[in-house]
Amino acid sequence: MKQINYMNMNQHPAQLSFYKDRTKEFAEIYHAHQGMEMLYVHVGTGTVVVEQQIFELSPGVLFYFKPFQLHRIRVNLGEGQAYVRSLFVFEPSVLDETLAPFPGLRSFFQTLWKDPLAPQMIRGLPADEIDRLFHAHMRSLTPSSPDRLLEEQMLFLTALIHTCRPAVEAAMRLGEELPMLPRKSSSVAEQAMTWIEGHYMEPFELGRLAQEVHLSPNHVSAVFRQTVGSSITEYLTARRIRQACWLLQTSSLSVQEIGQAVGLGNFSYFCQLFKKHVGMTPNRFKRAPRAK
Repeated sequence: MKQINYMNMNQHPAQLSFYKDRTKEFAEIYHAHQGMEMLYVHVGTGTVVVEQQIFELSPGVLFYFKPFQLHRIRVNLGEGQAYVRSLFVFEPSVLDETLAPFPGLRSFFQTLWKDPLAPQMIRGLPADEIDRLFHAHMRSLTPSSPDRLLEEQMLFLTALIHTCRPAVEAAMRLGEELPMLPRKSSSVAEQAMTWIEGHYMEPFELGRLAQEVHLSPNHVSAVFRQTVGSSITEYLTARRIRQACWLLQTSSLSVQEIGQAVGLGNFSYFCQLFKKHVGMTPNRFKRAPRAK
């Protein structure tokens, strides 16, 4: 299954999905989007893995992920449990241009987009106001002709950013720390992800990782899978492919050099793995047009 959801955001700068019931078709994988992603949970509980941290997923919470930022959603889907969410993926430079007449709001959006210290989980949003906002814009988006669709989409995203701003700024003023799951196993998984962040560009040795977190290789593997929902190798592969996408988009390195830079020195294997997870070859991805 693809981990990088490639979208030509130069031709389609925004894709909005409201109140989607994903209970029966939810796929739990590491993934990233070419554009920025905002996820609002209406029904459901679970966890979100992003930036070597594990956050709690619950109704009324909004997450946002920056372009090509690797993340994984885990949802509790036992008997009687459901998962309903709204998802908005868009090219941030297009929204940034839309916000030009509103310098304060634009500055806030740029913080979400580019500041590595900005919180990625937004709590305390007014649920009734969010529902009214979503339903109002669903009505305006549905009958829109193609030439008006982008305008309506940008109006909605502007309103959403405006609605989120007070909650985020209040949390940042208070220096609020986002709550992570208080389980010992989460700490071990986060330590493992942090170690991988510093070593994914090297040949992987499970023994070195296990030594770093003071556990046996079998134990750290079991704890990681139980907490994150994947193997360490799957996470490592996802991290390497995500970095390869970023380098292909932003650097002048050759495809072979990029493979080496992300710890995949076997050129043939790198190309095969990249195509499996992205859906196209590294060369094609490198040549694909980018939104301005």
